[in-house]
Amino acid sequence: MPEITVWTKQNKAVLEQLSAKGRFIADARYIRKELEDTTDIMLFIYKWLAAHVPTAVNKPVDVSLPVWVSFTKEATMIPEPGYVVLELKVDSSLVASVNIAKWTIITNYSYIPASREDEKDHNNNLKERGINNADAILTGFYPDLREKIISSWDRLFDSSVDMGSEAAYGLLWEVRKEWIKNVIM
Repeated sequence: MPEITVWTKQNKAVLEQLSAKGRFIADARYIRKELEDTTDIMLFIYKWLAAHVPTAVNKPVDVSLPVWVSFTKEATMIPEPGYVVLELKVDSSLVASVNIAKWTIITNYSYIPASREDEKDHNNNLKERGINNADAILTGFYPDLREKIISSWDRLFDSSVDMGSEAAYGLLWEVRKEWIKNVIM
């Protein structure tokens, strides 16, 4: 497979880990530190993502969560004190593409519709029950809707489901020291 260049914003401590161990893998501890108040629900979503990403069959045995990357330097989060942007050159087969519009729907605990008609039917169902997607996910009162919403997330990797934007981020299971081509402070 051809190599591609991707970028990832990481805490400077990642450089130390790369130097010491030759690789970096995501860890729930880092997510807890970054996400603070939304940690539990975001970890639920991240664990769902890790189990469903198409490259999951190739994930190293010691890895549980993916590392986010950008396909363009401009799409990488703006550097800030304590963080670096790593420019990586990797085999394209190692990177899974995640549609940003669909991922945003998931992080809002919402339903990814298969079509406009499906979206209309789902929204009518919510309206009839007097609830919203987040309530169905976050409470234990609507197990049927919760399951329907979570099942819809499988459409994250279905290219036939169009959300009006092709903008995407990527996922890697690890960052290897030898992949680093540039460090932007």
